[in-house]
Amino acid sequence: MSKSLLYSPFQLKGLTLPNRIVVSPMCQYRSKDGMANDWHLVHLGSRAVGGAGLIFTEAAAVSPEGRISPDDLGIWKDEHIEPLKRVTTFIREQGAKSGIQLAHAGRKASTAPPWEGRYQVDATDRGWQTVAPSPIPFNEDDSVPAALTIDEIHQVVKSFAEAAKRSLEAGFDTIEIHGAHGYLINQFISPLTNKRTDEYGGSFENRVRLLMEVTQAIHTVIPDEMPLFVRISADEWAEGGHTINDSVEVAKLLKAHGADLIDCSSGAVVREQKIVIEKNYQVPFAAQIKREANIPTGAVGLITDAEQAEEILQAGKADLIFLGREMLRNPYFALREAEKLGEEIEWTKQYRRGKP
Repeated sequence: MSKSLLYSPFQLKGLTLPNRIVVSPMCQYRSKDGMANDWHLVHLGSRAVGGAGLIFTEAAAVSPEGRISPDDLGIWKDEHIEPLKRVTTFIREQGAKSGIQLAHAGRKASTAPPWEGRYQVDATDRGWQTVAPSPIPFNEDDSVPAALTIDEIHQVVKSFAEAAKRSLEAGFDTIEIHGAHGYLINQFISPLTNKRTDEYGGSFENRVRLLMEVTQAIHTVIPDEMPLFVRISADEWAEGGHTINDSVEVAKLLKAHGADLIDCSSGAVVREQKIVIEKNYQVPFAAQIKREANIPTGAVGLITDAEQAEEILQAGKADLIFLGREMLRNPYFALREAEKLGEEIEWTKQYRRGKP
């Protein structure tokens, strides 16, 4: 029996995780035409071998123009299913669970990878016309995104639902909607980026409409026993922007529309943000949403060791711990950190010779 919460099982609907350690979605920029390949198998599979309970893919675009970069993962066509199924099968064989994050980058799409400078690529450099709720670019020198029409917004919702169906065929255990970090859904939510005057803009209820429609559309196509996660930017760290109190109301609405857990990130909506990055800096968001919206939450951001994660869970501030950069540094985090909490975790047979 587990001595800690971090290494105890967690059940959400029909999904039971072996522990509460989650690998956050992290862009890899290694796809061609959205296809998963050997990189994704090794990258995600090694975290499963490393003992994490739930492993998320990077953001998988629901349409070609929804990619952050030309090298992003995709799930907008049936050909994407089999390569992803190879990944989910391997993860399952290690006793872990797999999740896919469905996304549309909106105005922050069509960019070069970060190591090339994240500049916006155009049609002469594998790029495309970006879209957004309003014709406002993220960077001053970006091309102006095209404002989506009502019919195009409806198509976005349909694309998310179709991507969810493909995710089921690919063998994923859960799905996360990417509603954070200034990508398309977040652009609709934020009063700083959404200047529409129709039913998708203006009031709070109108600005969150796209997220609710996407959530409900996915909820209707996945099995009742499959939980649905939603990642949000709980606070925009910008004057006049979306706040944590707004996010509590969003979480309540998401719960009513079929969401089961809120993954609480923040920021990245506008360049003018004034973000204070420090240990546990986003944990209060997860705690407040969990407490006031009465829905499970995931904590993420500068969580780097098991003792820190256990303190968050013991204090009731979150239900799951999402790890990003720490998992890049240490794919075997779950195996290596167990000793700190007095846990005796099972290592895969092939690696037992390396166990301390």
